[in-house]
Amino acid sequence: MALNITKISQISPSADSSRENPYILQLTFFDLRWLNFLPNEQVIFYKLHDSSHESFYSVILPRLEQSLSIVLGYYLPLAGHLTWNPQDPKPCIVVLPNDTVSLIVAESEDADFSSVSGKGLRPAKEIRPLVPELPVSGNSPSLLALQVTLFPNQGFSIGIVSHHVVVDAITAQMFIKSWAHICQHGTTTLPEDLTPVLDRTVINVPAGLEEKMLELVPYLSGDKDNARTLKLPHTKEVSADVYRVQLEVTLENVKKLKERAKNEWKRSHLELHLSTYVVVNAYIWTCLVKARGGDVERPVAYEYAPDFRNRLGPSVRGTYLGGCVFPISCVGYKAKHFLGEDGFINAVEIISDSVKSLGSQGVEVFFDLYADKTKNIERGTDIWAAAGSNRFSIYGSDFGWGRPVNSETVSYDQCQIFCMSEMRDGTGGVEIGLCLKKTEMDALFGLFKNGFEN
Repeated sequence: MALNITKISQISPSADSSRENPYILQLTFFDLRWLNFLPNEQVIFYKLHDSSHESFYSVILPRLEQSLSIVLGYYLPLAGHLTWNPQDPKPCIVVLPNDTVSLIVAESEDADFSSVSGKGLRPAKEIRPLVPELPVSGNSPSLLALQVTLFPNQGFSIGIVSHHVVVDAITAQMFIKSWAHICQHGTTTLPEDLTPVLDRTVINVPAGLEEKMLELVPYLSGDKDNARTLKLPHTKEVSADVYRVQLEVTLENVKKLKERAKNEWKRSHLELHLSTYVVVNAYIWTCLVKARGGDVERPVAYEYAPDFRNRLGPSVRGTYLGGCVFPISCVGYKAKHFLGEDGFINAVEIISDSVKSLGSQGVEVFFDLYADKTKNIERGTDIWAAAGSNRFSIYGSDFGWGRPVNSETVSYDQCQIFCMSEMRDGTGGVEIGLCLKKTEMDALFGLFKNGFEN
């Protein structure tokens, strides 16, 4: 996709003008897990009835810039950068008085907005130009960068790249909704459910757990010789044969999956955690293992990152700004467990048991399990990770020109992650976004469709 960069703005937080000293925010146990993880890259598409150059540059862009400045005053850490001073035991977020967030403005030369913003099968690399790169100065990455791209007489997109140490999926969704609220209503205030809590002392984990997490970081980054590096993974060139798609699991099909699980479950139904999240994840994971094929003895695994806000003592408010998720790995399985007729129910049992265990054990137990599995996982294990939730929806983020027509997580072209979110129509169905090689995608389509028909 050919783009012309028309403007690069540096947006200052509106409440920042009176600050003379750096704002410093300490990282927590949950933040430290994501020090060297891929940045989250997302693009949101908005269709416009009047998206001429004049209306875009005289009305839309100024409102987006002004409201961004205001919302950054609430979400001040996003304007900062990550640093690790030699004398400090762990990194921290620092916001200097003159720190800003980069906002790139671009125009598409000839792209078809309907095609680019669609949910159907298309090359994964097609939408990558719509998100900016996260600025990095030396060993100190910024935490947020934005790009607004105009598709003349069609619509526009908002591309967002953010560092995982300060933004998990809940925080990312809240930031976008807060920005949209201020832009749409022309206000300078946020309602309580969109006002972030910056206090890191609300995160209560057992003593010594942060130190253990820091010891694990080099294993996660792959740079065991430089334990204090803040370097982010390099964005790999996306192959032309990698495609992306958004699959839809309607409410009717969710009910089919739950009914099928009940009928095939061999244990007591009282042991079954039969949520939409469990059955949809189990179904997608099973389809992905089957679509890849290969050696039936090959090792496979499933990973997800549940939210711990309500699982800590005391619980943490939902508006807490920062990471509060931790990965849970389900490992030790072979592909053959999921290739037969009982593949789906096997996956349901694995994920159901894992989710149920979240309420009975402390985060320190899950850390020990995760650390052990990270260090000892069988080489060549084919891991699929699940992100998001059927309770997540970006479609309510109306900046004043209508709801989004689509939202894509661009960074999933870099790793094996599929993302779950609520369907746009709000009927209780689920959208699943993912990237695969074309041959595997063709196989996935058949498996995905036939599983509901049969």
